[in-house]
Amino acid sequence: MLGVSVDSVPCNEAWATSLGGVAYPLASDFWPHGAMAQAYGLLSEDGTAERAVLVVGPEGLVEFVHVYGAAELPEPDEVLSAIAANPPAHT
Repeated sequence: MLGVSVDSVPCNEAWATSLGGVAYPLASDFWPHGAMAQAYGLLSEDGTAERAVLVVGPEGLVEFVHVYGAAELPEPDEVLSAIAANPPAHT
């Protein structure tokens, strides 16, 4: 499991703290800006990324997506529920 954000590393760390910590790594799509956001169709023509949460299941399919408004923050319980519904595959 991997979290990716176009926010900076300090922002990612603050978000993880707001969730009470996370047991997976968080990557930053901050610079070069937006390669991952673009790959998922979440980068606008003006170069800004949508604020969204995606959960990609063990089979590599997007199982959950929620796009938030610019002033809206993801709800931790919603994110944690989506992750719990799609546990990582164990090898």
